[in-house]
Amino acid sequence: MQYVVAVDGSTEADQAVAYAATHAAGLGADLEVVHVVEPETELIDGEIVLPGADRATDIGEQVLNRARQRASDAVGDRDDLETDTTLLTGRPSDAIADYADRAGADAIYLGHRGLSAEREQVVGSVAKSVVDKATVPVTIIR
Repeated sequence: MQYVVAVDGSTEADQAVAYAATHAAGLGADLEVVHVVEPETELIDGEIVLPGADRATDIGEQVLNRARQRASDAVGDRDDLETDTTLLTGRPSDAIADYADRAGADAIYLGHRGLSAEREQVVGSVAKSVVDKATVPVTIIR
């Protein structure tokens, strides 16, 4: 079994990691922690460039490392939880649902609200979009 938990550095994402880690450890499942970097492109002199891509990658790796530690803390002394991390790019809901499908995940976990609360009011929440697009069960942690 494999569970995917999506993180963005928010408190809600931390709660989702702890919940998913506890479930995964209890069922002998592997845990894949994913973070999505949304590339912002600019057109400069006729070429598409990704300003700040290195910084975004560094921040994404930091978010993933913190989440991995959170998963470890959640299961305590139990060392039977296999936790991997993956940095994704694209629109978060698409990237999360597509990754879970490609990876053969059995479930997706994510927080009910992330760091983009202002954007969620305009275009709809990432959590809701993942539920709409996923082919596996989705658990939203509140």
